[in-house]
Amino acid sequence: METALTFVTLLAIVVAVSAIADKFSMSPPLVLIVVGIIGSYLSFVPDFELTPEIVLVGLLPPLLYAAAIRTSLIDFRANLRPIALLSIGLVLFTTVVVGFLVSALLDVSLAVGFALGAVVAPPDAVAATAIARRVGLPRRVVTILEGESLVNDATAIVTLRTSIAAIAGTVSVWQIGAGFVISAVGGVLIGLAVAFGVGKLRRRIEDNQTDVAVSLLTPWVAYLPAEEIHVPGLDSQPSGVLAVVVAGVILGHKSPLIQSGGSRLFERTNWATISYVLENSVFLLIGLQIRSIVDAIGDSDLSATRITISCVAVLVAVIVLRFIWVFPATYLPRLIPRIAEAETRPSPRATFMVAWTGMRGVVTLAAVFLLPASTPEREVLVLMAFVVTVGTLMLQGLSLPMLVRKLKVPLPDRHEDHLQEATVFQAVTDAGMAFLDEQPEGSVSDAVMHRLRERATDRTNAVWERLGGVETPSAQYSRLRAAMLARERAELLRLRSIGTVDQSVLAGVMNALDVEESILDRQSEGETTADRETELRPTYDPDGACKHLAVACSVPQPRTPSGCEECLRDGTDWVHLRLCMECGHVGCCDSSTQRHATAHFHETGHPVMRSFEPGEAWRWCFVDEVTG
Repeated sequence: METALTFVTLLAIVVAVSAIADKFSMSPPLVLIVVGIIGSYLSFVPDFELTPEIVLVGLLPPLLYAAAIRTSLIDFRANLRPIALLSIGLVLFTTVVVGFLVSALLDVSLAVGFALGAVVAPPDAVAATAIARRVGLPRRVVTILEGESLVNDATAIVTLRTSIAAIAGTVSVWQIGAGFVISAVGGVLIGLAVAFGVGKLRRRIEDNQTDVAVSLLTPWVAYLPAEEIHVPGLDSQPSGVLAVVVAGVILGHKSPLIQSGGSRLFERTNWATISYVLENSVFLLIGLQIRSIVDAIGDSDLSATRITISCVAVLVAVIVLRFIWVFPATYLPRLIPRIAEAETRPSPRATFMVAWTGMRGVVTLAAVFLLPASTPEREVLVLMAFVVTVGTLMLQGLSLPMLVRKLKVPLPDRHEDHLQEATVFQAVTDAGMAFLDEQPEGSVSDAVMHRLRERATDRTNAVWERLGGVETPSAQYSRLRAAMLARERAELLRLRSIGTVDQSVLAGVMNALDVEESILDRQSEGETTADRETELRPTYDPDGACKHLAVACSVPQPRTPSGCEECLRDGTDWVHLRLCMECGHVGCCDSSTQRHATAHFHETGHPVMRSFEPGEAWRWCFVDEVTG
C-alpha cells in the first residue's frame, strides 16, 4: 500500500505541476526539476533512487520508441550527415576532451575521465525535443536535434562500457573498434528484424486494441534481446538503444501500410499519454536526486572548492565544446562543391540554436551510476553528472525562448504550412475524384455521388480558406456543428437519466457523437495573414512547376481592386478573392457560392490566378493544377 500511495502521489504531482506550468506559459520540465529539488529536502518526501535499471530498462525504451515512431524516415535520411556528426562525432569529441579535463582536475586515470566524458556527452532526447518544440525552433533544427538524441545514447553507452572495462583492466584498440562495430551493426540488425517481424504480425491483426498492445510491447521486444546478447572475448553486445530506434522509425514509416486509420489514431493517443507521463516524471525524478547526491559528497577527501571548480569546469566544457564542434561541422563540408550545390547553406542563427540546444537529461544521471563502486572519486563524478544535467536544463532551457526572440530566428510559418497542406489536399482530392469518375455509370446514385464529391471538395476548400483573414464557411460550420453536438449530447444525457432506453444503446450513440467530434474540422481562431510583413511565398522555384506559372510572374493592375467584379455587379458576397495574372480580373474563390474566378478561366482560358488577399503571393494554374 505504501508503494502504491507513493506512486500515485508522484504521478499526481507530475500532472498537477505540468498543468499549472502550462497555464502560466512556463516550461513544465524546468518547473518539475525545481519542484523535485525542493522536495528532496523535505523530510516527509521519501527517497527516490534513480537506478540504472529503472532508467535504461524501464524508461528509456518506451521514450525512445515513442519519439522514433513520430520521426520521419525521409527527414532523417535527408539530414543523415549532420545527425551522424552530432550523434557520433560530437559524442566522441566531448568524451575525449572532458576525459582529459577530468583527469587533470581530479587527478584520476584517463579511463575514469573518459567514463565521465561519455556520461555527460549525449544531450537528452526528452529534454531537447520537449523544449525545442515548445519555443518553436525551425523545423529542420528540431529534426536534427531529434535525430541526434535518438542515436547519441547508443554511442555514449558503448563508449562508457569501454571506459569501464579500461578502468578494470586493459582494452586494446582492436577491441574498442570491434565493440563499436558489434554495437552498431548488431543493434541495427536486431531493430530491422524486430520491425520486419512486428510488421508482419500487425498486418494480420484486425482488432485495434490488440494492435496497440503489440505496439506497447515492441520497444522491449527490441531492447531486451539486444542487451542480452554478448560476444565472447570482447565484452560487448548489440546496442539495445539502436535496436529500439531502428524498429520505431521503420514501423512508424510503414504504419500506413500495416495499420488501419483507427489503429493509428488509437496508437498515437496511447503513446502520447505514455510519453506525457514518463517525460514529465523523468524531470521530477532528476530533481529528487539532489539530496542523496550532495550527502554522498561528504565521503570525498577533496575540498569543497576543488569540487565546485571541477563541476563548473565540466559544465562550461560541455557547452563550449558543442559550439567548437557544431560550427565547423556545419560549414566545412559545404566547401565541397557537391555538398554546396545539393544543400542550402544554413543561417548562422539556426546553427547557433543547434549549438545552444544541448540539454542533458535522465540518461546522463542513470549512466553515471553504472560506474563501479570502486571507481576513484565516484561521488564527485556523480555530482558532476548532476550539475551538468541540471545546469544545461536551467541555463540553456530557460534562455532558449529569449534567444529565439533576440536572434529573430525564423520560426515555422503556419501560412506556408497551410499553402503546402492545401496543395497536398488538392492532389489527393483529385485522385479521389478520378476514382469516382472511373465508376460505371448508374452504379452509384446521383445523390451519393454528389455527396461524395461535395465532401471531398469542402475538405480541400477548408484548407485553402485558412489562408485568409476572416471566419470562413468551414470555420462557421465547425463552430456551429460543435454547438449542435453539445446540445445533442445534453439530450442524450437526459434520456439516460430517465432510464427508459437500454444503456448499451445509449453508449453506442454517445460513441458516435464522440467520433464525429474528434474528426470535426476545427479552424484555428485568429489565423490571419493581415499582419504579415512579408508575402506568402512558395518554398521552391516556381520556374520548375509548369510553363504557365513560369511566364505569369508580373502582377497586372486589378480591374476592380475593391472586390470581385461580378459580385460587385450583382450585389452578392464572396469569401476570398483571386486575381487573373493575364487580364487583371478579380473574382471570388471556389469557397464562395458564385466561384467567379473559376468561371473566368472557363470563359477566357487564362490559365493562372493569384491570391488577392493581403500578405499572400501564391498562384494557381488551372491547366496543370499546380501551385506556385
